[in-house]
Amino acid sequence: MTDALQEIHDFLPCRTPQQWIDNALANQDLMLIDHAHCEKKAASTALSLMYRYVDNSDLLNKMSRLAREELRHFEQVLAIMNKRGVEYGHLTPARYAAGLRKEVRAEDPGRLIDVLIVGAIIEARSCERFAALAPFLDEKLAEFYRSLLKSEARHYQDYLKLAEQANGGAVDERIQQFLDIEHRLIVEPDTEFRFHSGPVQ
Repeated sequence: MTDALQEIHDFLPCRTPQQWIDNALANQDLMLIDHAHCEKKAASTALSLMYRYVDNSDLLNKMSRLAREELRHFEQVLAIMNKRGVEYGHLTPARYAAGLRKEVRAEDPGRLIDVLIVGAIIEARSCERFAALAPFLDEKLAEFYRSLLKSEARHYQDYLKLAEQANGGAVDERIQQFLDIEHRLIVEPDTEFRFHSGPVQ
């Protein structure tokens, strides 16, 4: 296991439940469609931060790079889907991101700090799930998911560094509040399978 992945396992409140991995393996077309949506949404989040915080040069540089990488991943997922005859279409979003964003403060700098912490948690969970899934997937898809680990781990670190910068110091207490929410969203049963859903019974 890489150091970056170990750091993510230490950061997150829990591992992905086996039931979710079983759900994913039984719904691989749906997993790919939602994965594509996740990459697009990640790029959109990075761009919206660039538009909102135009005077933060460190944020602008990191989010510009992140948005490019996420869009590249989006294109790669679409190419895989195309080869497998999976059609990209609209999906209702998982409750995961909305559940985390509900707690984001309305006013800056609190709002920026919280959005960055939520971004870090989502990237960390994506990384953890790619690693958890890879051993069970066909060779091509496993190779692709393993190739994403490095960038997702870096995105998580970028978000955390920017949150600390925006706060002018450590944000451990706020991170813990969001991780407590994330833990519930990951382990509690969900009604629909999504890339960031809880287990579907």
